Amino acid sequence: MSDWLQYAALWFTVKSLGMLPRPFARWKASIAAHICFACLPKLRKTAAFNLRLAFPDWDEKKRRQVMRGMVRNLGWMAAEFARLPKYTKENIEQFVILDGHENFLAGKQRGKGVIYLTGHIGAWELSSFAHALYGFPLHYMARPIDNPRIDAFVNRYRGLSGNTPIFKNESARAMLKVLKEQGTVGILADQNTMPQEGVFVDFFGTPACTSTGIARVALHTDAAVVPGYCYWDPAMRKYRLRFEPPVELIRTGDADRDILENTQRFTKIIEEIVRQHPEQWVWLHARWKTRPPGEGKLYPFL
Repeated sequence: MSDWLQYAALWFTVKSLGMLPRPFARWKASIAAHICFACLPKLRKTAAFNLRLAFPDWDEKKRRQVMRGMVRNLGWMAAEFARLPKYTKENIEQFVILDGHENFLAGKQRGKGVIYLTGHIGAWELSSFAHALYGFPLHYMARPIDNPRIDAFVNRYRGLSGNTPIFKNESARAMLKVLKEQGTVGILADQNTMPQEGVFVDFFGTPACTSTGIARVALHTDAAVVPGYCYWDPAMRKYRLRFEPPVELIRTGDADRDILENTQRFTKIIEEIVRQHPEQWVWLHARWKTRPPGEGKLYPFL
């Protein structure tokens, strides 16, 4: 499919969902997500493999239940993304409430900037968008999408509440500038990384190659690292934008050890959040694909 057709398909889908009443848009997007998932056997295998690796004591029924919840969550988030233009400072509290926001404010009050530590949990696209509407815009780390039309469209939607992208080729200098100005940088810290960009730390009992960028920047700038994530609360039928207390950095004087131990600490926090809301994390990502030297590949079908 050409770049133009890809863009047209995305534009039509987003605009169509955005015009529907929210409950119907979420239901329709959830059905579409289940159909797509059923047609992608490699993603199904990856999700099932990851769940067996992370929760070996679960039975298959439990893992299938979590996969269904994950796919529903992805559909819901697609609908929320389509509706971003409809969310305003006046109505955002009807859909997203702040929880533990004093923890974010405590990090901000340190005056060194804030690194918003998060992952692909719940409605991550809505997370920073809603926080900006509450009065706290940020700069978010982003990989440019290959299709430039889609990249521009997606980032225009993300920026409607005041957020700004930092692309990988400009990340280090831009991050340092934002933090020096006591701003906030949002970073998704739960994806597989190439060996030259990360270190191996424990994630659900298995070594996972993880970016050292947050640890390096936090140690250099003394910025507050504040975990935040936006999860669906079924009792309230709203999203909770939850902030945990700022992470106290480990400083031993050994730079390599500090980077490794702080990266492990951040990864453990992500793991604990995923354990609390397993159906709201993206299990279809090959998180453990990169292996330590001497180890064979973990995913037999990739």
